[in-house]
Amino acid sequence: MSIEENKALVRQFLAKFGSGDADGLIDSLTDDATWWIGGKPDQLPQAGLKTKDGISAVLRGIVAKIPGGIDMRIHGMIGEGDKVAAEVEAHGEITNGRIYNNEYHFLFTIRDGRIAVVKEYNDTLHLKTIFAA
Repeated sequence: MSIEENKALVRQFLAKFGSGDADGLIDSLTDDATWWIGGKPDQLPQAGLKTKDGISAVLRGIVAKIPGGIDMRIHGMIGEGDKVAAEVEAHGEITNGRIYNNEYHFLFTIRDGRIAVVKEYNDTLHLKTIFAA
């Protein structure tokens, strides 16, 4: 795929958060996909390296807690080879009434038209505080 096709795939993937499409998010991943989230796994269960099954549970949990979807606003994106980096701001209302508004840097690796690797950096304190309440 071209760099522009890879960037379009990432845009489509992030848009699936907005529609609350957990199945679509999961189907966008290769069968052997890995997803790493920065942070200490002993302090934040979502943190660390996950397989497709592990991240599927996380994604389904997020979608269930934000039934109105998460607006994933892309502020910047660059691509090179099979990689796409994206600066993203997320905004959505949690079932507990709190507003989730986090900032991310994602690094995606694309293979055969699907996402094979995700590295995610975000404000883990905000994530823990908002979802734990």
